[in-house]
Amino acid sequence: MGSVRRAVRIANCSGAVPDPGDLMYNQAKYGPVDVITGDYLAEINLGNDAEAFATGTHEGWIPTAWDGLCQSIELIAEKRIKVVINGGALNPKGLAEKTQRELVQAKGLDLTVAYVHGDDLMYKVHDLLSRDEAGGLPHLDKDNTNVKLEKDTDVFLDHPDTMPIVSANAYLGMRAIKQGLDEGADIIICGRVADASPVIGAAAWWHGWKETDYNELAGALIAGHLIECSSYITGANYAGFFKHDIPELLDLGLPIAEVEANGDCVVTKHEALNGFVNADTVKCQLLYELQGTIYLNSDVKADVKHVRVEDESKDRVRVSGVTGAPPPSTTKLAVFYKGGWQCELLINATGYATKQKYDLQEAQLRRMLKLWGILDKFDVLDFQYIGRPESNPSCQLASTTYLRIFAQATDKDVIAKVLPAWAYNTMQHFAGFHLTRDLRTATPRPFLGFYPAIISQSELEESVNILPRGSSGDTTKQHVVGPPKSTEALQPREDYDSTNAVDLASFGETVMAPLGDIALGRSGDKGANVNCGLFVPAQEDQTGEKWDWLRSIMTKAQMRKMIGRDWKEWYHIERCEMPEMRAVHFVVYGPLGRGVSSSKILDALGKGFAEFIRDVHVPIPRKFLKT
Repeated sequence: MGSVRRAVRIANCSGAVPDPGDLMYNQAKYGPVDVITGDYLAEINLGNDAEAFATGTHEGWIPTAWDGLCQSIELIAEKRIKVVINGGALNPKGLAEKTQRELVQAKGLDLTVAYVHGDDLMYKVHDLLSRDEAGGLPHLDKDNTNVKLEKDTDVFLDHPDTMPIVSANAYLGMRAIKQGLDEGADIIICGRVADASPVIGAAAWWHGWKETDYNELAGALIAGHLIECSSYITGANYAGFFKHDIPELLDLGLPIAEVEANGDCVVTKHEALNGFVNADTVKCQLLYELQGTIYLNSDVKADVKHVRVEDESKDRVRVSGVTGAPPPSTTKLAVFYKGGWQCELLINATGYATKQKYDLQEAQLRRMLKLWGILDKFDVLDFQYIGRPESNPSCQLASTTYLRIFAQATDKDVIAKVLPAWAYNTMQHFAGFHLTRDLRTATPRPFLGFYPAIISQSELEESVNILPRGSSGDTTKQHVVGPPKSTEALQPREDYDSTNAVDLASFGETVMAPLGDIALGRSGDKGANVNCGLFVPAQEDQTGEKWDWLRSIMTKAQMRKMIGRDWKEWYHIERCEMPEMRAVHFVVYGPLGRGVSSSKILDALGKGFAEFIRDVHVPIPRKFLKT
């Protein structure tokens, strides 16, 4: 490989569609960076925009990504910064051509623009479904025999006319990105590449890694995972935020990963921008949306069981200990389909006998729907009691909670009956009934169902396409990349309680207190499932005693107990540990139903789950608590 290059400085500029264009500009302006990457896509983006794009009423790409390029293009050219973003969404070619025409050529800039093609499989998804010998499109969790899927998870397969597929996008890896950078591209517009793929591709290009440099690629995969979510690592969505003053949490700058030649990285940020990076913010983000100790990408498997996260200096955190292995032969295919219709209605109750008030409201609505002969036509009719009133309330709002009535059905006319059925009993309401005056959420609106499938990487026709720079006769140069040369079958995920648990009685007298008094954590969604990672901050556990206690008390049975009334017998829990991080990690299979776009629960992204678990009281050794 020759001499070892310095670490490549890769700056993230987005973690979701709303992140504004000035974040890209800030990353280019406020300090040296070699590459800017951006992750604009959540799973639902492509499905939401697919129909409008197909009919020509949507550009297909992400407006905030275009805004970022407009604001930053001259700085990018001046500083020779490479840009790799997935803001092309459904139309990476369109955004690339617009960037080339309206920014690069119009301004006379010395930049080469490219786009990655091959994630959109709508043209062949029905063919894939019809292949009986391949089992059609198997669900992501098909090989986990302990997992039961939500009712109607694959119902769309039997109703292609009434529940048609609207988008099918494969999660691409880094191979086309690296090829494009090797060919001299300065700006690469991607569609549905995996969230960390731009970072892996940039690091592999910079350091000249081969496809089989699995330890290095795995380190870059985790670096990409750490910075992909915008400010989630610089102070946002941070369980320990309450330890900081509010001004520290405003107008947060975005992160930078300095990826070294061996794949280790240092996470940091521009000094001029607000926010903070420390070992705890990094651990929280590392634990986000995992499925155990093996993190998958179509280029590499990353083993994070023994990952180390250590403060190096102010706003600089070193991440090491990640090892790699060949990738699986498959990749994820996000399929969205027309799921039917849904509505919801929020009803408030104040004060005395709240539960009985909500029981009455539910009985009234169910009675009318039954009288009208449609109660059994709902796929979902759920009554969710949100909050609990304060005892001896200090004000009326402290005594007020709400009931969320949520309904789904394939028939629009069925959903349209919910509001009239409720209105029929409007004046027979419980004592003190009130609600918002805006009832638009109670009218039918379409929703998309989500089906996470897996497909063979050999089904992909992935390429990077280098646009001509404007010379007469030049044409787009296409470079096709094939599937990985080496793959390795997936093994069952690690799932165990501690084999050397410490007797909890040995920690002495206990006090019932929130788990969050000891542990930080984060949770997120993976299809129908919620992950939750909990850890003891190292600086608060010099002896390791708190870690011994956490791993000993937080068993799978304890997690089920803490989930409380939300637990369903068909759910399944997996548990593993990351000892160097002093972390226990859980995956709870099932709570999100058919996934974020059609989940009936309020926390459809699973982001609040860890904070709920941290708020549950457990017997904590008195000596661990501040007096």
